[in-house]
Amino acid sequence: MPYDLTQRLVVGLSSSALFDLQESDHIFRTQGEEAYRQYQRAKQDEPLQRGVAFPFIRRLLSLNALRPDNPPVEVILLSRNDPDTGLRVMNTIEHYELGITRAVFLQGKSPYRYIPAFDIELFLSANSQDVHQAVLAGYPAGQILNGNIVDDTDDMALRLAFDFDGVIVDDEAEGIYQSSGQLADFHSHESELVDVPHNPGPLKPFLQRIANIQKLELEMQQQDPNYEPLLNVSIVTARNAPSHKRVINTMRAWDIAVNDAFFMGGVNKSKVLEILKPHIFFDDQKLHLQSSSVLPSVHIPFGVTNAEKRQEDRESRG
Repeated sequence: MPYDLTQRLVVGLSSSALFDLQESDHIFRTQGEEAYRQYQRAKQDEPLQRGVAFPFIRRLLSLNALRPDNPPVEVILLSRNDPDTGLRVMNTIEHYELGITRAVFLQGKSPYRYIPAFDIELFLSANSQDVHQAVLAGYPAGQILNGNIVDDTDDMALRLAFDFDGVIVDDEAEGIYQSSGQLADFHSHESELVDVPHNPGPLKPFLQRIANIQKLELEMQQQDPNYEPLLNVSIVTARNAPSHKRVINTMRAWDIAVNDAFFMGGVNKSKVLEILKPHIFFDDQKLHLQSSSVLPSVHIPFGVTNAEKRQEDRESRG
């Protein structure tokens, strides 16, 4: 029987998201591919430093302990390295005892075409071009941005934070605001459709899988009252009343329960995020991420707010 990925949460990850590759990338850019190859061979048994996504991925994989015989999480490495230069990355994965055993090495080619082959619900990379190509092709992808790496090994709780429009749901409502420029039009639109669930956004399948894992944790807690759930999911959105109602009704319709919701009404998100301290925060607007740049963040280049950049990418591809 083939190994079935369709019933698991599958994350595709570039080595640049998982580890700090600044030094080796500098060798490649300044000295060329052969010097890079020799450098990686010489360093193949020297572990790379942890990257921005490392704490998130390590905690995500630890959730496999909930169901060891049928693990709910799969992380697959999708790398622009070739197998030779990628050996150092795999050795580093082994060094940190991460449960990543599946990998794709593509010798400089973008990995986005292989996202559907592995049923990937989220592709993360520090390479903005790879991420934009994936989004243009209709795949869920985000660019890892620089942020402080805090990986307390004594605390395995996993805190995830999501913007709402253009991330969890599509950008229909955001488009209303962008086209009119009037917040009142946005609220009116959302009030009229308050009981109509939003269309899914790029990260809805990912969040649905996370919700399924939360249900596993609830089952574990029912069996063992001393078990403390590790997952905490928050929505941090610029929405406020009355448009908050459609958010809640959409989550109910999808059978997704979030732990916290912050309806900010345009207040800067950064102070809330600094207290919440998510291991990863997803937003479709870089402006919001730049104000919280000390946190591990992912830019989702989806929807009307990123339309100009997507058009530039289309034109550059001819």
